[in-house]
Amino acid sequence: MKRYIKWIWIVSFVLLLIFLSFSLFFFHRAQSTHIAKLSDDIIHEFRMALSHESEQLLSLSLALAENGELKEALRNEDDAQGHKILSNITQNFKKYTSVTSLRLQVLTPDFFIFARSWNQGFEGMPIWWFRDDLEKLTHNKQPKVGMEMGRLLTFKSTIPIKAHKKLIGYLEAIELIDKFSAKLRLKGIDLFALMDEKHLEKATLMRNFPRLFTKVIANQNYNMALLKDIQSIDPTKLFEKQFMMHEKKLFVWEEMRNGEGDLLGGYLLVLSEESIKNFQSQSKNFFLFSPFSSIDIKQAIKQQERNYGSFKSGYDRDLIGLLSRLREEDKKEFEAEAREVLNLYDKSELIDIILDNSYREKKRGVIK
Repeated sequence: MKRYIKWIWIVSFVLLLIFLSFSLFFFHRAQSTHIAKLSDDIIHEFRMALSHESEQLLSLSLALAENGELKEALRNEDDAQGHKILSNITQNFKKYTSVTSLRLQVLTPDFFIFARSWNQGFEGMPIWWFRDDLEKLTHNKQPKVGMEMGRLLTFKSTIPIKAHKKLIGYLEAIELIDKFSAKLRLKGIDLFALMDEKHLEKATLMRNFPRLFTKVIANQNYNMALLKDIQSIDPTKLFEKQFMMHEKKLFVWEEMRNGEGDLLGGYLLVLSEESIKNFQSQSKNFFLFSPFSSIDIKQAIKQQERNYGSFKSGYDRDLIGLLSRLREEDKKEFEAEAREVLNLYDKSELIDIILDNSYREKKRGVIK
């Protein structure tokens, strides 16, 4: 009888072990599936945030490329005036909007520097030799935007500047990857933008930047306190799986590509236990940030050009004013340009121009 009871205990213990083993197996499997799903959601949201960042920069540069004063400076080859205009615009964005790290530069049609907002002394320097992304513009002359590798890794929007439908240059709006990294940190997410070392031949300003996984850390505001944890994980497994849990932190890997789809490196996202909970509770649009609005853009531009009444620039004001003083035979060339300029104004702005010009006769009809 005792022997029988002993066997019952042995069998029960073995069955219990088998049950616990299966339970642990399915628990770890469910946990792994959960982490994989969580990582997919994070990558999806991160891609949306990258796209959103590029769209904001494109919208801003499209507006700035229509600056009449800037066109005038380009046509007059006045690079000092070009620098002044760009510098004033960026200063006004710092003062009146949340856009504090914006850089602007204007290129000639053959990709030489005309003017920059952040420094002088580079006018006339060729830029095409280290900017492979510019080659496509020579064929289609269309706006382009995305993460680009020049001497630094930046979000970059390049917009054609035209006058009389003729290409006279390109405007580039530039945001450092550090700004995007800082936005993510406000959400509790640490970013390491890792560029492949092979690009250092052209990214000359990054040659002394620190390395991680034999890649260059492109953003200088990375969290140094995390380096020890990151260096203890297997990068091969991380790149293969795209995610990994280690020391209660989630590491997520996403490839970094430029606007043409060429591989530049990768983004490493690190989420703490608290950040993971916050992401799960907020679900959608966790990565999106409050964008600068079209009102912000208008306000910054108007502050820079507020001395020109209701016109958007001194060039617009002078062009319209010139028409009334020209002989009929000389007007044709300028009328087409004036029409093109005024088409950029909405109805309320056109009314403001009429009122500012102090027309004394009574106006009737509809503004078209």
